[in-house]
Amino acid sequence: MTDPNRDAVRSRAVARCRQKGILIPRIAEQRDPSLVDPAVAALLPGVDMQAVDPLNLFRITWHNDPATGGFGPVDALELPSALTGVPARIAGLVGKHFPTGAHKVGAAFGCLVPRLVSGEFDPTSQKAVWPSTGNYCRGGAFDSALLGCTALAILPEEMSRERFDWLASIGAEILATPGCESNVKEIFDACWDIKKTRKDCVVFNQFEEWGNYLWHWSVTAAAAEEAFGRLPGEHKRFAAWVGATGSAGTLAAGDGLKQRFAGLTVTAAEALQCPTLLLNGFGGHRIEGIGDKHVPWIHNARSTDLVTAVDDEAALRVFRLFNEPAGQAVLARRGVAPEVVERLPLLGISSVCNVLAAIRTARWYELGSEDVLLTSFTDSSSLYLTRLAEMTKERGPLSEARAEADFDRFLLGCSPADTRELTYPDRKAIHNLKYFTWVEQQGRTVDELNALWSPSFWTDLQQQLPEWDRAIDAFNAESGALEIVKLRAAVAAGA
Repeated sequence: MTDPNRDAVRSRAVARCRQKGILIPRIAEQRDPSLVDPAVAALLPGVDMQAVDPLNLFRITWHNDPATGGFGPVDALELPSALTGVPARIAGLVGKHFPTGAHKVGAAFGCLVPRLVSGEFDPTSQKAVWPSTGNYCRGGAFDSALLGCTALAILPEEMSRERFDWLASIGAEILATPGCESNVKEIFDACWDIKKTRKDCVVFNQFEEWGNYLWHWSVTAAAAEEAFGRLPGEHKRFAAWVGATGSAGTLAAGDGLKQRFAGLTVTAAEALQCPTLLLNGFGGHRIEGIGDKHVPWIHNARSTDLVTAVDDEAALRVFRLFNEPAGQAVLARRGVAPEVVERLPLLGISSVCNVLAAIRTARWYELGSEDVLLTSFTDSSSLYLTRLAEMTKERGPLSEARAEADFDRFLLGCSPADTRELTYPDRKAIHNLKYFTWVEQQGRTVDELNALWSPSFWTDLQQQLPEWDRAIDAFNAESGALEIVKLRAAVAAGA
């Protein structure tokens, strides 16, 4: 039986997309842009990646080519052994080439669009609420703007100034919550207040939204598989996928990769100052974007193999090493190729955390030159320039002597301390930690929690993606947006 209210909401969403010429990409197109209609692909080089233009929904992919403005191979940066200090090969998928400069715009799309096309969200009357420790609310605000609806961004008050300034520039309503990256409960409390008092709002909580999990399981896993295949060398083994805990979205890519590569390890990284998975610990830290003190609902703890806790001071010092002239000079002198040094600013603070976690994983398993570890470089240094300025003010300019010491200590001397290889009981213990957040605080049931421990839950969940794409196709057919885009392409070609 159809729901008349949902049908009415969906009809208004269709009308909004028809009016604004908003064509919604399928998840399959974000995974493989060769499936995108040629009319769309032809228009993209003429559209600025950061413009509030609905065509930029098609740039929510790892395949953006910043040189041409079109699509290309997945951009992955491999870091040489001269930098990492391990013989194993470590590479990261570059997130800077997404709109907003971070891949979180994809996770936000995965959460918003299924509800939009099914009539569960009304872009004409409701605000989309994006609880976040930084990049997710930026991605959600951008997606909201492209889809013609208003965003309410929630993020901790101690996040970098760049995030707040950008959110204000795009017209998002902003709610700053107390604390830093690890103060996620305060974000959840704000969401409950909104649910109780703001009937015009729909909360898209990345920590529990299956769209976050499924987008990475499909799109990021496929990008990692392609990047691995494109790395030079015939005799190589995909040894590990490394992701910071955060909302557990990128860890979902590990689930997808495990289905393709036998024996692959999934490493979850967190801050040593808040070792929730490692020690049931808590605390504040400075690795922006990996909020913790809880286990996300969408974290498939049963598939996580290794947990490692990275000192936030190490992440900040290596971040500075990668971005300041003295640090770059030391790296070049130590044998890191100029073309690699030039690209190191593609790594933001959490990206550096991922690198250090990958080095720890390689050392833990004593991986060799045929072993490849992949991770994601979530965002770039451009989102943390104020942090660099703050460190210079607090500590003085980075000298080459200090850079030499930091390179030796935090990269070449990076050890697998504060690391645990998970047994079955360890995994179950991490899973059980969800109880205290999700059952006691967030209204989930014990039966729902127990269901998440079954491998069949996750395989059944993954079967939803084709249904989502069919719903998007049906929605686009009703809106007629593809014909509007084709007309736009014809006009552009004529001009």
